[in-house]
Amino acid sequence: MKDEYDFSKARKNPYAGRLKKQITINIDIDTIEYFKSQANASGIPYQTLINLYLSDCAEKKKQPQVNWV
Repeated sequence: MKDEYDFSKARKNPYAGRLKKQITINIDIDTIEYFKSQANASGIPYQTLINLYLSDCAEKKKQPQVNWV
């Protein structure tokens, strides 16, 4: 390892704007199991699938359709 490194020609991380933030969220067991089964079928981790779905909703500005019974 060098004692010093030259960062004068370094460039900013192009993905810095897409960083993720860890949060705590309560999700129904059935919903988690659904995404886990989808993860097994697709080979994509279930948390990534949930994030992809929520990102798609946010991008398309989908409004929740809630019907209280």
